[in-house]
Order: sequence, then C-alpha cells, then structure tokens
Amino acid sequence: MDAIDSLLDGPRARGAFLLRVELVPPWSMRIQDEAPLALVVVARGHAFVVPDDGQARELRQGDVVIAQGPAPYVVADDPATPVQVRICPGPRCVDVRGERLDAALDRATGWRAPSHGYVGVRTWGNTDGGSTQLLVGTYQMRGAVARRLTSALPTLAVLPGFGARSSLFTLLGEEITRDAPGQDVVLDRLLDLLLVAALRAWFSRPEAMVPRWYLAEGDPVIGPVLRMILDNPADHWTVASLAAAARLSRAAFARRFTELVGEPPIAFLTGWRLAAAADLLSDTDATLDAVARQVGYGSPFALSTAFKRFHGVSPEEHRRTAGRSL
Repeated sequence: MDAIDSLLDGPRARGAFLLRVELVPPWSMRIQDEAPLALVVVARGHAFVVPDDGQARELRQGDVVIAQGPAPYVVADDPATPVQVRICPGPRCVDVRGERLDAALDRATGWRAPSHGYVGVRTWGNTDGGSTQLLVGTYQMRGAVARRLTSALPTLAVLPGFGARSSLFTLLGEEITRDAPGQDVVLDRLLDLLLVAALRAWFSRPEAMVPRWYLAEGDPVIGPVLRMILDNPADHWTVASLAAAARLSRAAFARRFTELVGEPPIAFLTGWRLAAAADLLSDTDATLDAVARQVGYGSPFALSTAFKRFHGVSPEEHRRTAGRSL
C-alpha cells in the first residue's frame, strides 16, 4: 500500500455530487459548500477561478482544478461578473437573495437548480447548452488519514490541460448524464479514479509542496519500510525491527528515516496509527477495544491516552462529534 492507496482505503466517494454545468455568459457562481475536496474540469470553453485570498486564474478547455475546502471560491466567465448564484452546504443552490432555485430555468435569474439521480440527468446551469461546459465532482473526504496527504494541497490546484490528456474525464462526461441501474456506484468509483489521477499529476509538478513522507516512498531503503507501516500499523514495530527490515543499523536507519520523512520512525508510526484510529471511530461502529487492536495498541486505555494527547480530544468525544456513540 502506498500513500494514494491509504488515502482511498478508508472513506471513498459515496453518493458523490456530480454535475455537468452548461453555461452562457455572463455567469458567476460562488462555491461555499464547504466540501473537503472537489474536482472541476473545463470540458468546453473557458472560465476563471477566483479564491477569496488570491489572484484570478484563467482556465481553458481541458484544465482541471482540485479545490480543497472549506475555503470558498468563485467560478465565472470573467472575474468582473457579479455573483449570480451560491452553492451552499447540502449542496443547496440559491440566488443572491438566498432563495432556493427551482428545477426549471428561472426567468429572473436565468439559472435552474441541479437535477440529480433518477429524477433526471445531472445537469445544471443557465442554459440548455452553452459555450462553456464544466464537469464538477464533490468528494466528501474528511478522514484523518486523507488529511495527511490533502493538507499539502493549495486551496486551488490547477492542472493545465490535464483533462484533455486523460480519457477518464471523457468517460466522466459520458457517464455523468446516464440514468442506469447502479449508476451512482459507477460515478463514485469513477470519481475515485479521477482523484487518484489528479493527485498524482499535481504532486509530480515542480511547484507542488509535497509531504516529505510521500517523497520518501521513492527511496529504495526507506520506501519499503514506509509501506510496511502503512500496510500493517498494528504490528509491534520498533526501531530495531524496522531497521532490520531496512538492513541498516538502528542508528543509520533512524538517521536516514528522519532526514527523508521529516520525523523519527516511531513518531511517524504513532501519527499514522492515531490517524487510522480517528477514521475507524468516525466511520465504523467498532468498539474502542477493537479499534485499539486494529491500530496496534494493547488496550483501550493505552489508545485513549495516546489519542487525547495527539488529537486533543478523547476517542469518545471524537466519535460523538462524528455523530456516533461508543
């Protein structure tokens, strides 16, 4: 298992909000749905993406944006075009007065609410066919494991021309409007693949701020040890056992691991175990004892102590926040 495998091994896309957006100028929409991650593809035409705290970036056909929430941003035909609609959590689409849009084209605003699932094709916009077409996928990824990678992303990561080079985006454009049995599952898995492809592409770019541990996976000595930790966090790893697997002395191994990863071996192992524990508490009904065993702690008490020290809340509080109870 590598970093991307680990990212998607837990929470995957489920019932993802996917839309084809048809637009004719002037148009401008403010995205404030607080989605943890979203992909925006310019399938036709052009657009501008404008973060609240940065410069407008022009997008052309084939460009892809990875947007990391919850920071809001604007997508428009021109940065000067006033916002006409807002996408709120839910997702809920409202006009500038805060009134929810109807399914039919609104004569006053020129916009319609998105249709989703079997009520109709997943299409939205201010026209039935426009000079600009966007494909948008919202990825509800909130896990602690995911954040270890996605936190290295900028608020808006732009991949020029990536959509034109990948057949996955063509497939998304074809599948997004189909109404067939199991279509939601098809789209969820397709969004998983698109996310993997986009993240790989971004982290290979020279301007990307890549986590040191992600880069360390390419090291011939430390990389295999990292994958052992990711695959089997519950094993009774020690510096000595990890050094033996790397065929280095304890001192040489600890020094090389820390230089490449940015933290000592046991510190990395602890962080990974406690991130995995947080996701298990949020996304499963496993008991605290079962979670402790799965992530390498000998007892619920040992896990609770480490968890509160690392995350600042107890496992019970973390699970309660996620809407579950121990």
